[in-house]
Amino acid sequence: MSALRTDREAAVEEALSRLDLETKVKILSGQDSWTVPGVPEIGLASLVVSDGPIGVRGTRWTAEDPSIALPSPTALAATWDAELARRAGRLLGQEARRKGVHVLLAPTVNLHRSPLGGRHFEAYSEDPLLTGAIGAAYVRGVQDHSVGTTVKHFVANDAETDRFTVDNKVSDRALRELYLAPFEAIVDAGAWGVMAAYNQVNGVTMTEHDELQNGVLKDEWGFDGFIVSDWYAARDTEATARGGLDLAMPAAGSPWGSRLVDAVRTGAVAEELIDDHVRRVLRLAARVGALDGVAPAVAPADRPAPIDGEELAREIAGRSFVLASNDGILPLPEVGSVAVIGVLAKDARILGGGSAQVFPAHIVSPLDGLTAALPATTKLTYAIGADPREKVPAARGPQWTDLTATFRDADGQTMHVETLPAAIGVWMEMPEGVDPAKLATVDLTGRLTPDAAGTHHLAIRGIGQFTLSVTGDSGPGQPVFDDAIVPENMDLAALFLAPPERRFPVELAAGETVEVSLHHQVAIAESFPVVALLLGHADPVATADELLAEAERVAAESDVAIVVVGTTEEVESEGFDRTSLALPGRQDELVRRVVAANPRTVVVVNAGSPVELPWADEVAAVLLTWFPGQEAGHALADVLLGRAEPGGRLPTTWPVAAADCPVLSTTPDNGVLDYAEDVYIGYRGWDRTGIAPRYPFGHGSGYTTWAYESLSIEDRTATVTLRNTGSRPGREVVQVYLAPAEPDPDRPVRWLVGFASVTADPGQAATVGIDLPERAFQSWAGGWRTVPGDYLVEAGSSSANRPLVARVAVSA
Repeated sequence: MSALRTDREAAVEEALSRLDLETKVKILSGQDSWTVPGVPEIGLASLVVSDGPIGVRGTRWTAEDPSIALPSPTALAATWDAELARRAGRLLGQEARRKGVHVLLAPTVNLHRSPLGGRHFEAYSEDPLLTGAIGAAYVRGVQDHSVGTTVKHFVANDAETDRFTVDNKVSDRALRELYLAPFEAIVDAGAWGVMAAYNQVNGVTMTEHDELQNGVLKDEWGFDGFIVSDWYAARDTEATARGGLDLAMPAAGSPWGSRLVDAVRTGAVAEELIDDHVRRVLRLAARVGALDGVAPAVAPADRPAPIDGEELAREIAGRSFVLASNDGILPLPEVGSVAVIGVLAKDARILGGGSAQVFPAHIVSPLDGLTAALPATTKLTYAIGADPREKVPAARGPQWTDLTATFRDADGQTMHVETLPAAIGVWMEMPEGVDPAKLATVDLTGRLTPDAAGTHHLAIRGIGQFTLSVTGDSGPGQPVFDDAIVPENMDLAALFLAPPERRFPVELAAGETVEVSLHHQVAIAESFPVVALLLGHADPVATADELLAEAERVAAESDVAIVVVGTTEEVESEGFDRTSLALPGRQDELVRRVVAANPRTVVVVNAGSPVELPWADEVAAVLLTWFPGQEAGHALADVLLGRAEPGGRLPTTWPVAAADCPVLSTTPDNGVLDYAEDVYIGYRGWDRTGIAPRYPFGHGSGYTTWAYESLSIEDRTATVTLRNTGSRPGREVVQVYLAPAEPDPDRPVRWLVGFASVTADPGQAATVGIDLPERAFQSWAGGWRTVPGDYLVEAGSSSANRPLVARVAVSA
């Protein structure tokens, strides 16, 4: 044990010895939504936590303090680059320090079991090894700044349907070989925190799961960090305390407090358990520098050099883009005219919905990026083509000015005024100066100067009593809406993440400014103290048929057409699973009509996880860009114009059709979701069915070609040599899979055991060594057991393209 760790543990024990029972229990629950109580008497500062994983929002769900918005976790995993993931973590550690945050609630390392999982954009991959490698590097990067992480959601929280109550029935083997494996790898890498999920596993709620939290995580793996509940996931006082949970969040709804004190005093919960929980929270405080007299895990002078967030966001995005197909049109040559088509080209979806949301200082859309990057001699024409969004986006942009949120008490006295970049506000904690007990109203107001005359649409998203008013020469001169909006159901996640919308047509004149006000009468529930509302705005548009016809016309008149399609917040978000993998709206029709008008069509897919692409073989190129973060447009221009190579490889399999998927359903039956497929998810399941997907796991191309030349095995290291046979410098991700030499009905056909990237100039060879760990040859049967026999070591560019094969013999 290092001297620093010895001193830290001694300080933790000394601080613990000075606490009485009530104070011990006090610091095991939040004091509000985002902080843990401090104890000045022992030098313990209040700990601050914040959502991640693509940025650090802080304690406020607003843009008052903007955050860097990196690409989605699926994008980060698509880079297949652990060092890049560590740099992403270091940037977020830097952001956390800037915002006074001690703990980042990330990364999410649940697996892509079914492509219908609504939150898969926030997780990395269908493969546990890739997930663990990217997650471990990310955690190291964040903690390089002495900022804690919480690896989530432990465990088998792989879908959103009934996630608060679902019982996921999983075999011990599948748990060990798949779902626990990324957590184990990241705990081995030194993670300081783990988040317990809402769901049950095999009949036991995860926040109460003694076998997995105490038995596996803390005892078997030697995890010395803390386990925090997902928000509102802790329900039973005694079962959570005995089951391994260390910190119940948030303050509202915590089952601990005086009830836990009583449980200790009656002997239902041993005080030694409380001491262990507190010890872990104090250890966290010591590591992040929140316990007086204890040096943080990494001294300020030893922390990484500052990182330019915009530059890194742009680099990760370009490195994550997967060139799924290309007939040679990319990179784009110099052309006289380009048509950019699709509503998502102008209003980019840069991140997924839910708790991952952050508010960047700016967003570069694909249209912005291409406009800035194309030569002045190139004519660029934009057309909406098709708008798949079912809800009106938040009011923002150059037509809107003076967007503010004003908080008032019952007497109409102003308590706080907040400037907003967009007309959306979510407050899980009230701004400074706002007493939630006295708060009566919140007003979102702004000035709208329309670019176009005609029927504009304003919208309200929220729950409760609202008044929407538009005043000015061209305004209606009376409230547009004055009534209550009532939800169809009272599921808290749905209310918070997907509140109902009411939409209102308003006739406005071009260039004439109107004042728009959304007045909300606040009713804060003690069990869920949140204020949330959104004022939406949509410009006048032509009919759907007219928009499609316009897209055909501009495509036919241009040398190249770039169509941006993707998912919307209504179909891919936290809080619910998808019901289909089809692109929403008329986007498939849009692509087909554009490519019929111009065969030189490139389709950019702006989705966080797989979608069906029925036209993929008809277009010149398909580029998968995930949710690409705030620098989306710059990165897209870099790749399309050949200034950067599309570096991504698929972290999850993309099907031709959802019906082909080996695992699809996310819907429980009588409260139980049976993982009946056992270990056969992702490419493991596809290999077993023999059905070819649209794009296999690991698939992706750059702007050069590669020849795999040789593979040798020595001392459990696979050495691979390959050569750049193209005309440009490039990067290749070398993937190594292991397969039983003889088919084994009890094991997958093959599984990923390692990967590495190489770079080379045209004609140059590159050699890389990839270790074959002992675990790769093992299976779980009440313990890890090496399975003897002959294995094929296969190296290549994807799970379906493995040109090099070597044979190894393994003994028990």
